Amino acid sequence: MTILYDQQRSLFHLQARDTSYVIHVTRTGYVAHLYWGKKVRDVQLERLLELKERASFTPSTELDQLSLSLDTLPQEYPGYGNSDFRMPAYAVMLPNGTTVTDLRYESHTIVNGKPALIGLPATYVESDEEAETLELTLKDELTGLLVVLSYTVFNAFNAITRSARIVNNGEETLQLQRAFSLSLDFAHDRYEMLQLSGAWTRERHVHKRKLEPGLQAIESRRGSSSHMQNPFIALLSEGATEDHGDVYGVNLVYSGNFTAGVEVDQFHSARLFMGINPFDFNWRLQPGEQFQTPEAVMVYSEQGLGGMSRSFHDLYRSRLIRGAFRDQVRPILVNNWEATYFNFNADKIESIARTGKELGIELFVLDDGWFGKRDNDTTSLGDWFVDRNKLPNGLEDLVSRVKRLDMQFGLWFEPEMISPESELYRAHPDWCLHVDGRRRTQARHQLILDMSRTDVQDYIVKSISDILSSAPITYVKWDMNRNMTEIGSALLPPERQRETAHRYMLGLYSVLEKITSSFPHVLFESCSGGGGRFDAGMLYYMPQTWTSDNSDAVSRLKIQYGTSIVYPVSSMGAHVSAVPNHQVGRMTSLETRGNVALSGNFGYELDLTRFTEEEKVAVKAQIELYKDVRHLVQFGDFYRLLSPFEGNETAWMFVSKDQSDAFVVFVSVLQEPNPKLNRFRLKGLDPNRDYRLQGEETVYGGDQLLYAGLATPQFNSDYASKVYRFRAVE
Repeated sequence: MTILYDQQRSLFHLQARDTSYVIHVTRTGYVAHLYWGKKVRDVQLERLLELKERASFTPSTELDQLSLSLDTLPQEYPGYGNSDFRMPAYAVMLPNGTTVTDLRYESHTIVNGKPALIGLPATYVESDEEAETLELTLKDELTGLLVVLSYTVFNAFNAITRSARIVNNGEETLQLQRAFSLSLDFAHDRYEMLQLSGAWTRERHVHKRKLEPGLQAIESRRGSSSHMQNPFIALLSEGATEDHGDVYGVNLVYSGNFTAGVEVDQFHSARLFMGINPFDFNWRLQPGEQFQTPEAVMVYSEQGLGGMSRSFHDLYRSRLIRGAFRDQVRPILVNNWEATYFNFNADKIESIARTGKELGIELFVLDDGWFGKRDNDTTSLGDWFVDRNKLPNGLEDLVSRVKRLDMQFGLWFEPEMISPESELYRAHPDWCLHVDGRRRTQARHQLILDMSRTDVQDYIVKSISDILSSAPITYVKWDMNRNMTEIGSALLPPERQRETAHRYMLGLYSVLEKITSSFPHVLFESCSGGGGRFDAGMLYYMPQTWTSDNSDAVSRLKIQYGTSIVYPVSSMGAHVSAVPNHQVGRMTSLETRGNVALSGNFGYELDLTRFTEEEKVAVKAQIELYKDVRHLVQFGDFYRLLSPFEGNETAWMFVSKDQSDAFVVFVSVLQEPNPKLNRFRLKGLDPNRDYRLQGEETVYGGDQLLYAGLATPQFNSDYASKVYRFRAVE
């Protein structure tokens, strides 16, 4: 049993694998948070709630219990205006224009398994024995407003998921102005907050800051989770490291506007929150209607950031990602984008694919430029029919030519966009997001289709399905290359215009569900200018994401390292590209470009026909190595050894679940004269087993590798790297 309820003490004790989460209902019906951390026994846990009477500026909620103030009570889903001055989890405007509500415990249910969230991506179970779910119903007596807080506790993971369902059970229309997925109060503020922030081609860099009084938060107002911020934060206890200390991580399973952060109050308690961004958001709730928030995933680790990451990885690989490719190794691909851009024909594509086959590559992906009149990025998005000038014999002919090489074929789409210069726009100029009387701001010469409209959704499903049905296509790269402006819908009434951004996401999720379900044999990869929508919401529909448009190996050290803080390596696309690199102009060796890209879903993004014979030999070796280690890379335990944010050297490794097999990558960025001798320690191995280093046939004790480590390799050039392969000696 993972959820214990003690009626006499009004106590709920949620128990994940090694984690406890404790909730208490006060005698006046307020739902208080008592504990989240390492699993504890169920002994007098109600004593964790400490109340103290404060000054009149912290008003008492009950006259006969002056120590109870909502301004100091640790709460599970707080509101504002009823004596709590801190960040609220929800806000509802009533017909009289006020926003004061008073949620109290009404009832609860505990069920086996995990109910799905209607219309939204979420983690799941394959049998009801894997988890239990607590649903706490809170009620505002005056209005009939109900809030159902949902907590799912997994048996096999240190993970708890939370969401809220807000129901108008009254007789008048309500305006929902804020609806977070999670609010959680900590007793003190002695933490660092870690976030993953950046920009296009510089995504998910690790940033940490000590909590200070007031608000520290991240958010996106761009209509997507964004390159700039990722919907994830973690709180690290004092002294917590990669391998030691308490870490509390939260991640939102959502791809649109979000906010997440911590407010430290006057008494140095810390309120953690996460959910849909309330900025420019409003949702009309008519009597009988309900609103479902996205899911927030909570992971606690006493083994530092590394332990938290591996818990997220295990959960997401097996109970967020779905479909045939969840448990399958992913193919090695070549993408023609940086090889040809828009300038190609069938013969050129076939020549790249033929060379790829000779090198051992398994999948060819045709990128942008195959449809409409797409000779540049100013035209044709939305016109999903083949450009007969480039491919006179059609897509079917090109696919068959690639398939005859015994290679799979993949295709690029950007289905959510529309070019003003397109047949679709001329026929349906109202199909894009826009506000009447305002200019239609373009980015990359394109506008955004209004995915809140069912006619637009139907068009996308049909047009993409027609192409995928026309030829044996086994891979789709689903791109999205701009953020939202003029966020309005021609079909929504004025009072619902601020629902557009969220309705867009619901429409997108509906489209993705239909298409991915109709083509289960297709491996879908999401992309948004690289990593602009790298989030758990997209991973529910597409098991991998193009990590960044920046394929430079040195840049990728920080991008991939940061991404691994929460997302599994099996979700990251990583390619070898040409030099000078097209994004930063850096000259990096083919060896290092390969070694960095090996730590992801491996591929190439360049003109293979330009390789020298010597380079072809090296590439064949890279591909053979990846085929040997890809099960480790995609499904093994991932350990970060040296951080690119803390020094000149970066290292990481993968270890099989049975600790018999390991793959290590070491990268040095800039060289120094007469460098110091150093060592770096491995992780995740069995200290009682011996391991043979492949290639040198040297045998090391697992304890030696863990505690003494390996000598840091010495190089005589910048941007150098080395890989190690260890197998247990049986």
